[in-house]
Amino acid sequence: MKEYLLGNVAIAKGLLEAGAGVVAGYPGTPSSEIIESLASLKGDLPIHVEWSVNEKVALEVAIGASWTGARAVATMKHVGLNVAADPFMTLAYLGVGGGIVVIIADDPFCHSSQNEQDTRRYAQFAAVPCLDPVDPGVAKEMVTYGFELSEKLNVPVMLRPTTRVSHARSDVETGHTAEIRRGSGFVKNPARRVSLPVHVRPLHVELLEKQKKIEEALALTPWNSLRLSGVHGVIASGISSLYAEEALIEMDLDLSFLKVGTFPAPSDMIRLIVEHASKVMIVEELEPVLEEQVERVARKYNPDLEILGKGSGHIPRFGELDQLYVRNAIASMEGQPARSGPILGEALKILPSRPPGLCPGCSHRATYYAMRKAFGRDAVFPSDIGCYTMAVPMGTVDTCLCMGASITLASGIRFGGEEKGICCSLGDSTFLHGGMTGLLNAAYNKARITVTILDNSTTAMTGHQPHPGTGFTATGKWSEPVSLEAIARALGAESVETVNPYDIDSAVDAFKRARDYPGLSVVIAKQACVITARRNGQKPQAFRVNDKCEGCRICVEFGCPAIEFEGEKARINNLCAGCGVCAWICPSSAIEVMK
Repeated sequence: MKEYLLGNVAIAKGLLEAGAGVVAGYPGTPSSEIIESLASLKGDLPIHVEWSVNEKVALEVAIGASWTGARAVATMKHVGLNVAADPFMTLAYLGVGGGIVVIIADDPFCHSSQNEQDTRRYAQFAAVPCLDPVDPGVAKEMVTYGFELSEKLNVPVMLRPTTRVSHARSDVETGHTAEIRRGSGFVKNPARRVSLPVHVRPLHVELLEKQKKIEEALALTPWNSLRLSGVHGVIASGISSLYAEEALIEMDLDLSFLKVGTFPAPSDMIRLIVEHASKVMIVEELEPVLEEQVERVARKYNPDLEILGKGSGHIPRFGELDQLYVRNAIASMEGQPARSGPILGEALKILPSRPPGLCPGCSHRATYYAMRKAFGRDAVFPSDIGCYTMAVPMGTVDTCLCMGASITLASGIRFGGEEKGICCSLGDSTFLHGGMTGLLNAAYNKARITVTILDNSTTAMTGHQPHPGTGFTATGKWSEPVSLEAIARALGAESVETVNPYDIDSAVDAFKRARDYPGLSVVIAKQACVITARRNGQKPQAFRVNDKCEGCRICVEFGCPAIEFEGEKARINNLCAGCGVCAWICPSSAIEVMK
């Protein structure tokens, strides 16, 4: 049966058709819909699906399940693998029980990420196979194959969809749910499961000896194909191969074409096109992984081959590719004119810039307002990964490195000699993901900083997924929510206060007390996400601007999209979420509840 599916939904369908027994992950765009879809699709099937506390935990849960014989999966975005790299690298030595597929969604162009690293480098580093799907249908097919290959060669297998695969839709051939592969129990085998040096030395040799078998198996898959034709050629991988195919058809070019969907790429096919061609264009997103393999083969079989790609400057080493860019790159190789894209011209001059911003009524805006009021603009404000990063214009986001780093950066800034106030911020999910160890370190080493936990009771940035503080799991089951206050105190923070950020007076006073505390202080700004509140049926009270407005624009500078200027006075539009903070900050008392 054919279904029109989002790429991540297609992958979830593939997990059902492959009989996955345990699926764990941490939310992160563009991967989040895989677990969300699976949680809703699984029904009464005995599949364990969880949002883990972080990516390292997710992979370790999957590994444990695999070692009982279950087919297991860990899902995350590309930067999540940085967190999970420790178990990932050693897993390749120790091997699997049931098959393990590690799904890593890459994000070329940093649509919603702090970098655009290429996960294929991790697959190379760990010496494991990587499957690079071209579209949602292929991504689904690769799931089942990934489990089979993992079990056949006793290695984890990486599936690497990119944003344009995860978030594209296409017709996908779907089948029946397979028998769920649950484990039968853990079998003790220290020589394969305990990574002592005496064990892993021979296991490393074994892994290296598997490389030829991995390449031979991948070469037989339908996702690698070769057509020899003209003396010039194109070699492309992943979704870039779709762009290249379309370009060749559009320009009616008689070129050799190698389509690559697996890594390591098929050396025999590369050798054939390298021997046949005098010039080739390598098309791939981000790092020159494929290009480097082609160069190695060419040195042996055709040293005079002209290789165009990232090294020659025809294909960039950053950002996303598209059909027009690839078409023009191939056209330049063939001496054909470039084709221009849509001319925005005047539209770009007229359209206002629309940077991402906090939602109308977002409690983070009120928290940052109170924080700045107490600490002043000259204080240092390290921040973190999440919605609150969009508060840069408020002057309270001075750093953003990676999940949980705000606390440790703040500590380092203090120990580095900064004497001004330091108030860092991170979200509730981020704190539970990667901030707890930083808080423990700050307490242990007596860092004089203030830590603000922006608790909106969800993982808002990636789509409102639950976490241990929300009270329910990925499948909607009740789970006792943890107390952030209790955790902060248990980790060594002596000054811990919880405030309602909409109560600006109380929030400012709390931040002042935290600022003046001689050691580590924690402020928890607790208010439900405005989107979640509306979904739960909470109706906002309406506000309006009365005749007292003097046009001072203080409310507009607050940055809420619900406040705008009309003529010489402010007005509140229908985006208002009813938080009432604007009424508090108005010096003329010109904003009031609408009767």
